[in-house]
Amino acid sequence: MTRRVAISGMGAISAAGLGLDALWDAAREGRSAIGPIELPNATGNRVLIGGAIPGFDPARHIDETVLRTCDAYSQYALYASAEAIAMAGLQEPHLRSDRTAAIVGTGVGGIGTLDAGCFHYYQGHKFDTFAVPKVMTSSGASQVSIVHGITGPTFAVSSACASGSQAIGMAAMMIKAGLIDRAVVGGAEACLTPATMRAWEYLRVLSPDACRPFSLGRTGMVIGEGAAMFVLEASDALEARGGTALAWLVGYGTSSDARDMVQPDADGAARAVRAALGDAGLPPEAIGYINAHGTGTVLNDMTEAKALRDVFNDALDAIPVSSSKPIIGHALGAGGALELAITVQALREQVIPPHINCLEQDPKCPLRLQLDDPLPHSFDAALSNSFAFGGINSALIVAQAS
Repeated sequence: MTRRVAISGMGAISAAGLGLDALWDAAREGRSAIGPIELPNATGNRVLIGGAIPGFDPARHIDETVLRTCDAYSQYALYASAEAIAMAGLQEPHLRSDRTAAIVGTGVGGIGTLDAGCFHYYQGHKFDTFAVPKVMTSSGASQVSIVHGITGPTFAVSSACASGSQAIGMAAMMIKAGLIDRAVVGGAEACLTPATMRAWEYLRVLSPDACRPFSLGRTGMVIGEGAAMFVLEASDALEARGGTALAWLVGYGTSSDARDMVQPDADGAARAVRAALGDAGLPPEAIGYINAHGTGTVLNDMTEAKALRDVFNDALDAIPVSSSKPIIGHALGAGGALELAITVQALREQVIPPHINCLEQDPKCPLRLQLDDPLPHSFDAALSNSFAFGGINSALIVAQAS
């Protein structure tokens, strides 16, 4: 059995602020939320910028008993899922069901709890009693399940920077196959910790000043954090409860480079995009906007540009492209989910969000970048890419609700 998959609710928390509107406003306006960050107990850190979440008091949004076992990444997942569920208009009978899933993608799970716990342990201080349930990569999914009473399949997806995108794709496949009727799904990450940031520095991929995808003079990526969560529903389940589709999730493709842990491969990325187009039943020229992975690292940007050219050929010249990472940073396992939320909003409002921070376009990245300003644009379908360390690639395609 194959069913259409609707996106009926979305929620977000990011460096742009609390809620989906804050995320989309920043993306549409081309307003970067990246800035100085605090790294308590840091030793030798040189990169001190990131996409940190401003003004979030978890106690205002999450019950005290739940917070006891919540790492920051789970808090973000709970915040975003509550917004998505409210937008979708789901009631308790729809949630408390074996036909509803809770799936959260994350790259490193409760790394903040682990970082702080190890620091205190080696200093001879008491360890957090609930460190284990906080650290688990499945903790975010379990918290969403517990808080909302979701009794269906509940699990984490962890595939580095493709985690959020793959979680959404996995949920869509389960709905299409008739295994579930709906899912609360997305990605969450809270990785702005001293040790984590220092580890990224050692890979020589962090920029000290700004994320500049596809630009000459780009110096690397900027880490961000947050979450985006979605309510995905089968078309028949949505119709039965009188719900409304914001957009259709029509295509999902994933692949593995099977070559190298850190070096990206254009062939692998292209295969994921082709698989998404095949799943959607769309030709390349049907895509009207591409939200690029666009990390701002030299090799990753060139590899993505080549992969897109291999798939779209000359049609690529007519497709506007932008990356959201100069706005909110690279949120790792949450990145694909946050960027899909931006892509859906762009589709709904028929506006291409601007591509900012480009000093001069790298000729080795021949893309139609929508520089600096939003572009009113009529289009029916959009592509969002996520490519990860380990050679894991994921691509999602959304189409207008009608």
